Amino acid sequence: MLSLIWHGGKRAWRDLKELPLRAAVALGASGLGQPARPAQLFKAYGIVLPIGLFAWVTMPQITLVMTPSIDAWVVHRSPGPVHRGDLVSFTLVDAIAGPRPVAVTKYALCMPGDRIVMVEKPASLGPRRNGWYYCNGRLVGVSKPATRSGKALRHWQPASPHIPADMIFVGSSHPDGYDSRYYGPVAIVRLTRMEKLL
Repeated sequence: MLSLIWHGGKRAWRDLKELPLRAAVALGASGLGQPARPAQLFKAYGIVLPIGLFAWVTMPQITLVMTPSIDAWVVHRSPGPVHRGDLVSFTLVDAIAGPRPVAVTKYALCMPGDRIVMVEKPASLGPRRNGWYYCNGRLVGVSKPATRSGKALRHWQPASPHIPADMIFVGSSHPDGYDSRYYGPVAIVRLTRMEKLL
């Protein structure tokens, strides 16, 4: 135990002795033991601080999209009312999505008051059935009976022929997308309108 204390103390003393030399290098000296050059430090600040400030202000405003279900890699918040075809982001809490809430980005496909119909048709494999969703007579998506890994999926069954006044049916054209075809329309108050950057 005493040996550990002794060696720790020696190391701390050595680091403490080198502190002024390291400070000189941090202040722009060309090497240990060389005089400080504060002008170098201020040049570094002039480069690093604006970049850091830009990242600090910009990063919370953008979202990286990690899904092939929409044709965007980077989106940002765009205040305003949501219209059909707009990108929207919200937090999804669902067992299929995982144990933790997940931020997802989808398209607003069927708006409040629009007519929504789901027609079940036989699936291409096995005795199960797919759900074909039509918004105002236009096909907006097909739900599958199971995930690619074989986990069973439930189709959302519309309770009425129209999307409720405070809800929007969200989704994408991707055949494996997990969206309103499975969990139903999303409340408008939960949606944030987004715009594509990349």
